Amino acid sequence: MLTEARAFTTEDMEYLRHGARGLTMRFFRPAGTGPFPAVIDMHGGGWCNGGIDESVDRCAVFAEAGIAAAALDFRHADDGYPTSLADINYAVRWVKANAARLGVDPARVALCGQSSGGHLAMLAAMRPDDPRYAAAPLPAGAPEVDASVVCVGMSWPVINPISRYRHALRARTEDAKWVGDLPERHQRYWKTEDAMIEGSPVRILERAEPVRTPPAIWVQPKNDPVHDYRDSESPVALNEPQRFCESYRAAGGEIELVYIDKEGREGPPSYDPLAAFFRAHLG
Repeated sequence: MLTEARAFTTEDMEYLRHGARGLTMRFFRPAGTGPFPAVIDMHGGGWCNGGIDESVDRCAVFAEAGIAAAALDFRHADDGYPTSLADINYAVRWVKANAARLGVDPARVALCGQSSGGHLAMLAAMRPDDPRYAAAPLPAGAPEVDASVVCVGMSWPVINPISRYRHALRARTEDAKWVGDLPERHQRYWKTEDAMIEGSPVRILERAEPVRTPPAIWVQPKNDPVHDYRDSESPVALNEPQRFCESYRAAGGEIELVYIDKEGREGPPSYDPLAAFFRAHLG
């Protein structure tokens, strides 16, 4: 729990434009002079739904902990993979390049996300130099910065898109109520199963792709069949959270898996471990 909550201000600002379409971040700035560490947060929604309003409670907790936070709008849905990653990669570089104006420390930037946003946060952190993700250049005269981050926070991420897609299809044949339109969201964003495999952090580690593995935390509600399940095609007898954590550690990364009661998904039991993690790793 926080021992002292800081006041903060918020400001909506456009960070990137694609033709006539502008993308916004809602920036949470703690009271004080800074420079502050910063967390860029991605909403969930199965890569198709959601928006920055879903990140504001989490970002407010970070700001109260003395960490600047940005709830990010990014391309998704029919825009398809990898547009989200290109926007997130650009946002990290944009925050670093504008650090003085924002009052943040460009050497202390992290990523965070919930559900599909957690997947995007981890994938962006693992591949900061991927030319597809880093395709959009900063404006002329901007400082030379990259999209690497210090650490990553994830709330029940869809860490393995292909396994979750097939898991949902199987559950649909059993009339599981949680399935809803999840398979259709996968299809809408990813287009193909090959893309789901290529963009799966689990599969990336298991095929030994060279990637970054910054310190990470995974906050996972108990009794969550949407995110905590065993992939029937997995080479190990583990649910997806443990499977990913074992592979991440084997690749040299440090990751903490924290289980919480399902009722605490949208409140302190979920947000406080993330805030404590970021305070420990960002200072």
